[in-house]
Amino acid sequence: MNAIPYLKKGDLIEIVAPAKAIEKELIEFAKIRLEEIGFKVKISPNCTDRFNYFSGTDEQRLTDFQQALDNPDVKAIICARGGYGAVRIVDKIKWANQLISPKWIVGFSDITVFHQQMQLLDQKSIHATMPLNYNENSKESIETLIDALTGKSYSIEIEGNDFNKKGSAIGKIIGGNLSILYSLIGTDSMPDYKNKILFIEDVGEQLYSIDRMLFSFKKSGILDEIKGLIVGGMTNIKDSTEVSIGMNIEDIILQHFQYRRIPICFNFPSGHLDDNRAIVLNETVNFEVTNKVNLTFNRE
Repeated sequence: MNAIPYLKKGDLIEIVAPAKAIEKELIEFAKIRLEEIGFKVKISPNCTDRFNYFSGTDEQRLTDFQQALDNPDVKAIICARGGYGAVRIVDKIKWANQLISPKWIVGFSDITVFHQQMQLLDQKSIHATMPLNYNENSKESIETLIDALTGKSYSIEIEGNDFNKKGSAIGKIIGGNLSILYSLIGTDSMPDYKNKILFIEDVGEQLYSIDRMLFSFKKSGILDEIKGLIVGGMTNIKDSTEVSIGMNIEDIILQHFQYRRIPICFNFPSGHLDDNRAIVLNETVNFEVTNKVNLTFNRE
């Protein structure tokens, strides 16, 4: 298996929109930002098109992604935004060149579909901020993205809280958006979770929906296989407007680990947040939960 080369200044990045439509000015802002850092940037032909909800038809979005994947000059594909649409094209993508001459695939939210595909191929990818959010994200969001792309070892350290479960684990980190992970359980896109450190985040869901999704993870055996859990942004999570479920997000998650002693942390700065720091998925990490939380990417 060929390793994905780290980027250096002057390398070419292509911005592709495989899901929801995005405004042209956000793509132009991202292009300028990445060029200021020192990269060359190409915008895919249909990146700022619109077909109903999507940034082009399925065929247009597929063609854009495929040509970026097949172009040997492109060293990283940055997805413009999430929303919905990646699952409509993932099975039509010809992944052979990603095995022969691999490149970084970057994004989060709906792009979790592609991250799961990379994990099936035993390749790394980067869960990180996207052009939709460049102009509002923290400087750490961009800095960790660049560290991830260029191969720099880095750590993310945050203060602990009373809900965390102390412990440490070393292993490959996988995951992404909880709703997307849930939708792929039992499909040919589901990776092997055994001995992995699972990262999850979500936005706009009901508390009972989070509970239902986690029961699916539990009943499928996934929660018995993982060796650590990192809970990122759980943004705009709502309770029932009629009768409260009677639990907060931490209670809901912890009940599924009542009889397991693994490190668990909450409020990790990654997901649908302004402070959306990069996570190199399928990379071996050191995960420590004490009075603080530390996640270290040693780069391999």
